[in-house]
Amino acid sequence: MTQSRDTRPRRPGGRSKYIPKRKVCFFCRDKVTYIDYKDPALLRPYISDRAKITPRRKSGTCAKHQRSLTAAIKRARHLALLPFTQIHIRKTGGVGLKS
Repeated sequence: MTQSRDTRPRRPGGRSKYIPKRKVCFFCRDKVTYIDYKDPALLRPYISDRAKITPRRKSGTCAKHQRSLTAAIKRARHLALLPFTQIHIRKTGGVGLKS
């Protein structure tokens, strides 16, 4: 009689028991009514190291604030407060991105 190596009980379908912690929107929690595009320190956590806007599932923002956050990041890019691409980060040496 052979036994399987994995003796742990499995759930139907082979899924794990891990339940991720629910992310709460930072702007809803702090009751922010307007996301200011002139504040790069507020916008920096919501762009990746390659200067891409982070998606909602990763940042935890709600749909309403994600739309206004995206608009604010795009406005800040046009005013050269935030970089457009990774090349801009390399050319400037990461100026404006480090805390």
